Amino acid sequence: MKPGALEFRGSTSTPKNGVNRGVSVLDFVLRLVGIIATLASAITMATTYETLPFATRFIRFRAEYNDLPSLTFFVAANSVVCAYLFLSLALSILHIVRSGARGSRIILVLFDTVMLGLLTGGASAAAAIVYLAHKGNSRANWLAICRQFNSFCERVSGSLIGSFVGISVFVLLIILSAVALPRRSSHH
Repeated sequence: MKPGALEFRGSTSTPKNGVNRGVSVLDFVLRLVGIIATLASAITMATTYETLPFATRFIRFRAEYNDLPSLTFFVAANSVVCAYLFLSLALSILHIVRSGARGSRIILVLFDTVMLGLLTGGASAAAAIVYLAHKGNSRANWLAICRQFNSFCERVSGSLIGSFVGISVFVLLIILSAVALPRRSSHH
């Protein structure tokens, strides 16, 4: 009877470990997606500029991302989040190998939440500037510059996509961790 009981215990813990390992693998994949998205956003924004000739070849107007503090913050936020995601891959791999690691999962949830806030702040600030660049604001006498700086506006708008993908990744990571934590605590 004892060997049968041991087999029964082994068969119930294996599916739990399999589910935990599956959650950990999904966590790792989502972090890779987040790295790619935030890195692409930071690089795209940081390399965005456009120069327009005006009257003569000696007088030119130039638009660069670092002309606007909100866009500079966007690049910094995406860069910090990308670096964090890269460093967090080590803990994500640990969770694949040791599916019962609970303390490090809690630490990741806390840092993931902070990074979600940072990334959301950077993307929101940049989105507000992009909106003004496209639409302007007649009450404040701010002209829509995208008619003149079309290439600049397209690249800046495109860089927002990766950042919002990163935000979605963090939301999924936090939800995934919220689902995984009770499952881990139930068999400790």
